[in-house]
Amino acid sequence: MNQSRVIKKITVLGCGLVGSAIAVDLCRDYNVTVSDSDFEKLSEVQSKNPLRIIQSDFLNQSELKRIVEDSDLVISAVPGAIGFTVLKSLVELNKNVVDISFFAEDPFELDKDAKKKNLTVVVDCGVCPGLSNIILGHYIKIFKINKYSVYVGGLPLNPKPPFNYKAPFSPSDVIEEYTRPARFVENTKVITREALSDVELINFTKAGQLEAFNTDGLRTLLTTIQIPNMKEKTLRYPGHSQLIKAFRDSGFFDKDEILIDDKLIKPIELTSKLLYKHWKLEKGEKEFTVMKIVIETDNEIINYELYDEYDEQTQTTSMARTTGYTCTAVARLILENKFKLTGIIPPEYLSENEKDFNFILDYLQKKNIQLQKSEGKLK
Repeated sequence: MNQSRVIKKITVLGCGLVGSAIAVDLCRDYNVTVSDSDFEKLSEVQSKNPLRIIQSDFLNQSELKRIVEDSDLVISAVPGAIGFTVLKSLVELNKNVVDISFFAEDPFELDKDAKKKNLTVVVDCGVCPGLSNIILGHYIKIFKINKYSVYVGGLPLNPKPPFNYKAPFSPSDVIEEYTRPARFVENTKVITREALSDVELINFTKAGQLEAFNTDGLRTLLTTIQIPNMKEKTLRYPGHSQLIKAFRDSGFFDKDEILIDDKLIKPIELTSKLLYKHWKLEKGEKEFTVMKIVIETDNEIINYELYDEYDEQTQTTSMARTTGYTCTAVARLILENKFKLTGIIPPEYLSENEKDFNFILDYLQKKNIQLQKSEGKLK
């Protein structure tokens, strides 16, 4: 970076595994502030990196304004449950944003206000949704696509029963994936089924055999891109979905309060607390992210496969790498004035310009995030 220029300011909201990776990746080129309610997390990341920290839950509008007031860009890496509320406040505060909170609400509700204020607000900017959408957005300009499928998961390298799973983010966000109805497109019609349905087994070269099941991961693609057949499935070790279905169907994920010993308790809150110790990645625990994208045209099939493991040198999880570095690549595009669209920008819009598409993929390549591409003729 040319040091003669004014160094731009970034605020990262959320200092979890992904938020901290984002802050670390950007802090040597930009003036980075990271904010979180957990002072211990903030202190740990500040002890090794040249950045500023602010302890806050940033849900109070005046407090959020204080934190982001002089920021050229805000990155929202907050839990999905508060993601939309925080993003709405940031738009009201006239801030450009890259968001990876993956909230349930419709981001386009904020499009009119973002355009009116000439803001660039990128949503769902992770690995999937995120990188997968960017790749699809590139090919939709080139081909008439008949079918798009994406399979993705983050898993421990050494699984332990009964769950054979560890979460690089909040259990409540994972549970949301398991309970939110899954939407996909079949013969041009949007179909809704319960999450964890349509289980299939898939063999991967490095990850081995995994199961794939429906989750609601198409998100903005349901309205922004017209393809006759589209689906997204989450990957886990075989047997995981059956166990989680038992939990879900028994009421462990219910949000309605129940009375126990004169106390009102939401089952999902108790379950999240209990699962946290089982699903939390231990410091230095090895895990991997795997993703497969399949794009079919009238006579061609294009495959992208990603496999990425925990980085021992930087002590960064693969999910933080693949999600976080997609986010920081896009942040750099915006900060260096290479991306000009305004309004709510889903990731499939990020590759409308060939240079932007290549910039993102080249940046991930520099971070040693490998995408293997293959092409062939449909039989």
